[in-house]
Amino acid sequence: MTSRRVVTLAEFGRPDVMSVVSEELPVPMPGEVRVRHSAIGFNFIDIYQRKGIYPLPLPTGLGFEAAGVVDALGAGVTGIRTGDRVAYMNAGVGAYTDLRNVPADKLVALPDTVSDAAAATLLFKGMTAQYLLRKTHAVQANDLLLVHSAAGGVGQILTRWATALGATVVGTTGSPRKREAALAAGCVDVVDLNDPDWPQAFLAATGGRKARVVYDAVGKDTLIRSLDCAAPFGLVVCYGASSGKAPAVDPELLNKKGCLFLTRPSVFPHNADAATFRANAADLFDAIARGHVTVDIGGRFSLEEIVEAHRAAEERRIGGAILITP
Repeated sequence: MTSRRVVTLAEFGRPDVMSVVSEELPVPMPGEVRVRHSAIGFNFIDIYQRKGIYPLPLPTGLGFEAAGVVDALGAGVTGIRTGDRVAYMNAGVGAYTDLRNVPADKLVALPDTVSDAAAATLLFKGMTAQYLLRKTHAVQANDLLLVHSAAGGVGQILTRWATALGATVVGTTGSPRKREAALAAGCVDVVDLNDPDWPQAFLAATGGRKARVVYDAVGKDTLIRSLDCAAPFGLVVCYGASSGKAPAVDPELLNKKGCLFLTRPSVFPHNADAATFRANAADLFDAIARGHVTVDIGGRFSLEEIVEAHRAAEERRIGGAILITP
């Protein structure tokens, strides 16, 4: 047994339902690796789970991604050594801790070109952008893309990477003050979603040209009108629901709007096995090394400051990624 500090909550609610406790961590089981975290990532899904919007069995931990050093190996683990730098984003909730046992097949080795802080703040968001750009649609030079929430964590990565691939990106934001962040990420123009005629504003920005792909992480408030922004035979990708669950779509509407394609993908099925996860991560790490994907860490909080980290995120006081350090 080894002592660790871990964030836990016994009920859903406000940030102060979380607390940091000390507990004993068992030795790694066969096939597991004990990782000593150096950097922990934050994602808005953590807030949704804390509130019970995405309910978890209680009591529970929080957090999906972290980076650190291999501290101990369980029986049967091969290809990983103590002292190796590793990261993960698909080992279940519980990353808000300084020490954790993780299945070895959920880990990816970190190259020297990727820091622990970059891995912890980019892996979940970056792997989301990776499947959206490579698998959901293989983005090509001269593709016109509409990216909702272009100033957000995934939105900025998606925009930068797509632009590096030669695509043209028009973004949307939920407030005018986020416009500059979206432009800095590579958008050629930015549409304000508070404008009731935002689809027309998009078409005005493109000279009437519609998008090959619409990437919609907003959901309820935007999906139906996103269909109006897709070119004939184009693709609308609903990969999030920041405004609420997206409405049902009658297939006949897709026909009337231009024989459109509509999909609702997510990151975990795209990284369901170790070989696929590591290959996708290698693609992301290459994009990071090339400067196509970067991270702007806007706030750093210790594990003991996790309540304040959640408050700052909910109040939109932090621009850029949030990094949690043990």
